[in-house]
Amino acid sequence: MNQYRRPWRHSLTTVLVGLAMLASISAVAQSSRAAGPLRPVAAPRPFHIEIGTIPTLTFPPTTSFCLQAFGLHCYQPFQLEKAYNLTPLHAVGIDGRGKTIVIVDSFGSPTIEHDLHVFDQAFDLPDPPSLTILQPAGPVPSFDPTNSDMSGWASEATLDVEWAHVFAPGAAIVLVETPVSETEGVQGFPEIVQAENYIIDNDLGDVISQSFGATEETFPSRQSILGLRSAFKNAKDHKVTVLAASGDFGATDVELNLVDLYPMRVNDWPSSDPLVTSVGGTQLTLDDAGNRLSPDVVWNDGFGAGGGGVSAVFRRPEFQDDVRGVVGRLRGTPDISLSASCDGFVVVYYSFDPNRVGYHLICGTSEATPEFAGIVAMAAQVAGRRLGQLGDSLYDLGKRSGIVDSTQGNNTFGPFTNSDGNTYTVVGYSAGPGYDLASGLGTINAAKFVRALAAAAGD
Repeated sequence: MNQYRRPWRHSLTTVLVGLAMLASISAVAQSSRAAGPLRPVAAPRPFHIEIGTIPTLTFPPTTSFCLQAFGLHCYQPFQLEKAYNLTPLHAVGIDGRGKTIVIVDSFGSPTIEHDLHVFDQAFDLPDPPSLTILQPAGPVPSFDPTNSDMSGWASEATLDVEWAHVFAPGAAIVLVETPVSETEGVQGFPEIVQAENYIIDNDLGDVISQSFGATEETFPSRQSILGLRSAFKNAKDHKVTVLAASGDFGATDVELNLVDLYPMRVNDWPSSDPLVTSVGGTQLTLDDAGNRLSPDVVWNDGFGAGGGGVSAVFRRPEFQDDVRGVVGRLRGTPDISLSASCDGFVVVYYSFDPNRVGYHLICGTSEATPEFAGIVAMAAQVAGRRLGQLGDSLYDLGKRSGIVDSTQGNNTFGPFTNSDGNTYTVVGYSAGPGYDLASGLGTINAAKFVRALAAAAGD
């Protein structure tokens, strides 16, 4: 079965790699392929993917290096900055300054301050104005790098912090660490809700990024989800924007046993919540300079696929009335999409595991979500105010506003084999002109989109 995938953040800078090192890494990749297909490392429920057979690197790789060594694309910060047209914004000081991005993760990472600084130096990025670590729901347990749950969340926290910073290098960052792992169903969410309410009540952030979720069907009841929405309602009242990743298993997702995938279409919460902006995944094909070689398509590369579909809990919100022909009577996800593909990794740097200190490749909608948090921070800077809920603004914007329609690909997932011994494929949704349940409204040209969103939000 395809195992759990977690989005990797890629930050890459041009490097000169010795031929001997290139040959040794290529040998690792070739031996891995000889033994079988690349497999993601099993981890709990943050939405990112790490390929276990790709070794830790002592240098930040280029796209050409990743293609030669692993047969997969990978990208550095400057490449995504160019691809999403962030440069014209950053050049005039539109970089999120004066705004704060809040990132929420179970456990967090004990080395995140050091790792972000190394990452920034490697890719010629400024350090953020501040990186604050809070544990408002109680102290997290002591970090154990041999604990795959903690290690998976530390990778997630690293991805979230480093790539939110890439997109909005002038924004302050608050990393909120919670003491209980979020997996499936209710577990971990009471602490997350408590922590997010603390952030909102104390006016500590402008946009909250959540790169995790649980399949709606794993909750005991519809009411058990509705009882966990206090932070989202609080955010609405305080005009704080809340984002959530749409998931990494296309039109399906994980069952409560954390082993099997549902053999039918399902959706994730909090991505499915109408009070949240759902961020899906696309695949970019870039060259070493960050030039697009083809249009962005729905992420579906054999390792994972962008989550999307209709909710089993929430009815269609008013802001989706104009796309009722697609979503029907139910809330549809995602709303918008950014880079998430494993054939298009982002690079991260971390040192929380003493046996794996260095650069790593990560993919998934956990990448796309903090990236979009950076976009929201910049739009809030331009607007001079918080943007609050984005639903009405997003769906009112047209193509001239910087929304770029994604019309190719689908989020069908499979084949995969469950513990019952049966093999399944869950047929998903196809991209097409306008809104769809594979890419949402599409992706963005940031130079246009940031200003348009700033003008529209709050009107």
